[in-house]
Amino acid sequence: MHETDPADLTGRLVRCPSVTPDEGGALSLLEPLLADAGFTCTRIERGGVSNLFARWGARDAARRFGFNGHTDVVPPGDPGDWRYDPFAGTVAEGRIWGRGACDMKSGVAAFVAAAVDFVRDAPPDDGAVIVTITGDEEGEAIDGTAAILDWMIENGESMTHCLVGEPTCPAVMGEMIKNGRRGSLTATITARGVQGHAAYPHRARNPLPALVALLDRLARAELDRGNANFEPSTLALTTIDTGNPASNVIPAQARAVVNIRFNDTHSGASLGAWLDEHCQAISAETGIGFDLSIKLSGESFVTEPGAFTDLVAAAVHKVCGVKPELSTSGGTSDARFIRNHCPVVEFGLVGQSMHQTDEHVEIDHIHMLKDVYRTVLAGYFAPVSDL
Repeated sequence: MHETDPADLTGRLVRCPSVTPDEGGALSLLEPLLADAGFTCTRIERGGVSNLFARWGARDAARRFGFNGHTDVVPPGDPGDWRYDPFAGTVAEGRIWGRGACDMKSGVAAFVAAAVDFVRDAPPDDGAVIVTITGDEEGEAIDGTAAILDWMIENGESMTHCLVGEPTCPAVMGEMIKNGRRGSLTATITARGVQGHAAYPHRARNPLPALVALLDRLARAELDRGNANFEPSTLALTTIDTGNPASNVIPAQARAVVNIRFNDTHSGASLGAWLDEHCQAISAETGIGFDLSIKLSGESFVTEPGAFTDLVAAAVHKVCGVKPELSTSGGTSDARFIRNHCPVVEFGLVGQSMHQTDEHVEIDHIHMLKDVYRTVLAGYFAPVSDL
């Protein structure tokens, strides 16, 4: 039985300085490993971002199970603040330390190791295993998984189900599977007035009181109360800025940014209309005009509980000894793109140290994660399956 070491592979990946969108050698490390196991590998380049698509088995196989993850990482900050070099992949205290150790080079290492060993030891009949790895998840996410999926459509490739290896467990290995995600919308609101001297406010038109009134109304609004699949939607004020260094000048404009994390009670379009309605109402009351700019990072989605979520949950329980909770909590992930392609869930490691100084991962957890993924593959391609 083949035993590709996912912890060793994690350390080697951490030593690749792949700060988004730089490839940093990470995909160059993984590609020959997959190719040696019989995967057909294709580099997908778009917008200066490198991505990797790898398939074992026939393109038209009846079942085509996919893994998805990213090897790009956020910047480490000041290396002097770290206990160990953030790109050394140091092994200490039963852990691997470094940027990306948790989010999510360990997840990538685990599913690559699981996929490679599975196709060598128990190659499925009329089945395909697909690995998609992006270098743009931590960046704009325009030329990463989205580019891979575009390429797949153009080249007749597809997955029947997909598992994303993002960290999903809050504190205990195996406690949570993500079967959906909230949507994310960022709105930039600019209030337009007339500049003037602070001693003569009647000669100016101050945009600040109108902007404050609008933000107060938005912050106090109850978007919804949640539902069976989602927590209540939230709105957070993230910045208010006038760009005004003078205390005796009424500014001509002021700007604020709000971020909304929303459930399936709403859509990006409905929330945009809701924000515009409030802008128009405050404008009518105050005479101050508002410009509204909206960036939608992704709509909410949920993969309904069923045979697929049951399969992953059973594998987690078998390996980790924990019955996982299905959850749609947290931020966005590349699953928001995949959900339009095929049913998708996420399962990965404990995410407590991701994006932090001294990011690290438990070595034992990496091996458990590989075993979970290997168990999922065995169940998915079993002769008798509900999927």
